[in-house]
Amino acid sequence: MIAASLSLTILGAALGLVLGIAGRFLAVEANARVAELESLLPGTNCGQCGFPGCSGAAAALAEGHAAPTCCPPGGRAVARALAEKLGVSLDLSGVDDEGPKLAVVAEDLCIGCCRCVKSCPTDAILGAPKQIHNVLREACTGCAACVEQCLTEAILIQPVPVSLPHWVMPRPAAA
Repeated sequence: MIAASLSLTILGAALGLVLGIAGRFLAVEANARVAELESLLPGTNCGQCGFPGCSGAAAALAEGHAAPTCCPPGGRAVARALAEKLGVSLDLSGVDDEGPKLAVVAEDLCIGCCRCVKSCPTDAILGAPKQIHNVLREACTGCAACVEQCLTEAILIQPVPVSLPHWVMPRPAAA
């Protein structure tokens, strides 16, 4: 028993050492600029920008193949931050910023087909086959990927409802 434990411990330590050394010599260097741009993006990997996730959009932004306004869920705030980081001029006339949105399931129309669950990039939709589905507000980014998949049009994209945890004091009107 002691010999088996000792041999497995030595084997584990030796393999860990080999993996540690291999990790240092075979490490893939990432572009620091791409990592900075990716940190500015929402990180939902919804694909609304036309790139495979936020890392693909960040790579395209770093190479100059995408505009800073490419992220619809980020809105104007993310577009401004990206333009500032890239040092480019920004035209916000084509960016709609209607505020945060959430998917909402109409329970009387939901048939429990689970197509929306499979299409959600953030796993914000809960449900099982032939049961009514629900959306987790904290996880939903309002990307609308589930709306296209719903057969019965039971999913709607609506503004975030005003509640005590989500309330923000409105700006004063200009006199």
